[in-house]
Amino acid sequence: MRYALSLLMPAAAILFTVGCDDEGPDLDVESSIPVRYDSVRVGSIQEYALATGTVHAVSHVSFTSEQGGYYRLEMNPRTGRPFSMGDEVDSAEIIISLENPEYVNQTAYDSKRLNFEISEREYNKQKSIYEKGGITLRELTDAVRAFIDARYSLENARIQLAKLKIAPTFNGTITALPFHSNGQYIEPGTMLAEVMDYRSLYTEVTLPSNELGRVAQGQDVRVTAYSGDTDTLWGEVTQASPALNPDSRMFDVTVRIDNDSLLFRPGMFVKVEIVVKHHDSVVVIPKDVILDSRRGKTVFVIDGGLAIERTLEIGLSNRDEVEVLSGLKPNERLIVEGFETLRDRSKVKATN
Repeated sequence: MRYALSLLMPAAAILFTVGCDDEGPDLDVESSIPVRYDSVRVGSIQEYALATGTVHAVSHVSFTSEQGGYYRLEMNPRTGRPFSMGDEVDSAEIIISLENPEYVNQTAYDSKRLNFEISEREYNKQKSIYEKGGITLRELTDAVRAFIDARYSLENARIQLAKLKIAPTFNGTITALPFHSNGQYIEPGTMLAEVMDYRSLYTEVTLPSNELGRVAQGQDVRVTAYSGDTDTLWGEVTQASPALNPDSRMFDVTVRIDNDSLLFRPGMFVKVEIVVKHHDSVVVIPKDVILDSRRGKTVFVIDGGLAIERTLEIGLSNRDEVEVLSGLKPNERLIVEGFETLRDRSKVKATN
């Protein structure tokens, strides 16, 4: 009896297993892949010609002494202290004076000013007499010549004395001020100060020959500091050479940059992106969501809980975005995270 039961139990187990295979449900064990999506938007896009360069101040002057003299650093009226590097300075404001009494005497400024005043009065008198017929044209001409000579002589004396005063011709910032002791004698040719107005900057860059027909004067330029991608200003192409350098096969471009915020400083290394094309009201998507496959450039959208693969036709592009000519419609749900392992019609679950 026990022997018969032992034979029946394996048979029953086999029948039970067979019954489960024939009658049990066909379960779908595929799980949904978590993804994040953004709505496809309509916007604008620019295509750029790329270069790098160093920015310089448009207004920049470096002062060296033209005459010798005893050094005196002037007071900054805004701070009540002697001028120093980083101080703002107004046009014609004297930063440094050189005292040289012997040189001042040689200019004979006071004598030339007195001679000018005398010549001016004599000219006015002779002109009045000539208009009444009292003198000849030759006599009036002699008075005019004397007056002109006296004026030039006085102006030349002023120019000579101005060599003892260090003052910019524009509002700016003192960017260099080598140390000299007050009362120290300064020889001619000594570097004394540097002033820049860097509210307006420029950079000179070179571009390859394939960009020659795409870059022109007046185009907008985006300029980004290498110190951080958030430091961005806009400028304009002011010059573009129509010829290539025969050695480098490159051409020169000058860009002027509006720096009213003083965000950039002279000497900074920057990325230059010249806007060579611009499209408005087009479908624009992030560049990093596009996959390269045998079918071309593809993305995935969510449709009914499934990831649907779309093949795209691409228009303009830059380092961040691309224009989609076909393959996507506005407001479709474009998968932007978790798309790397997807296949067409994979089950997905949005985590937005």
